[in-house]
Amino acid sequence: MSFATSAPKVAQAVTATFATYCTADFLSNFIQHPTQKMDYGFLNSFIGREVDQPFWGTRTQHIIGVAGCLAITDHTSQALFQKVFKKELCFAKSPAAFVAHTFLFIFSGVTLYCAGDAALNPNHKEEDRMTTFKSETYNSYVGSNTAWFEPYVPVAVAKLAGPAAGSSWLGSALLPATLAYSTVKGVGWNDWGNSGLNELEEKMNGVGVEK
Repeated sequence: MSFATSAPKVAQAVTATFATYCTADFLSNFIQHPTQKMDYGFLNSFIGREVDQPFWGTRTQHIIGVAGCLAITDHTSQALFQKVFKKELCFAKSPAAFVAHTFLFIFSGVTLYCAGDAALNPNHKEEDRMTTFKSETYNSYVGSNTAWFEPYVPVAVAKLAGPAAGSSWLGSALLPATLAYSTVKGVGWNDWGNSGLNELEEKMNGVGVEK
């Protein structure tokens, strides 16, 4: 298959994955912070919330940035596997390889995002950027280790709700990604409940305010 033929298909697949991961990250916030108000930056103005930073340091930055990096590393990892082993990466046929792929693409994708944030986020002091990157990379490693279960979610869905549900976009892509986002962020960054909130989120949720 020529580049001219394959490029549009690859771009379409990466875009679809990006959209899935954006949705999964957004939904995971309701698992991690079921009663808390989140800071979506400039989007806050559309839902009646205060806007502090329009993008940097907000959930919107995380949603877009992480999804973009994961979409790239996910498809890159799959392509490398296919090139090396001359077969499509499939959990049913190569479970161990698929679990390894899951950890590697999540860890590399989140770490890529952390590198971009450490380098470009204006909220970080220049002298703290490398320290921030190292700290975030460690968090990425810890969190990524919790996502081993992701390939098993469609299998569980298929057993509980039938093969059609397990192979659907919801059962095979969105639900596994949403649960993985929750554990990676929750465990890696202690992003649960009133923990892991930025300053505006703490303000909106009355965290640290004496009653």
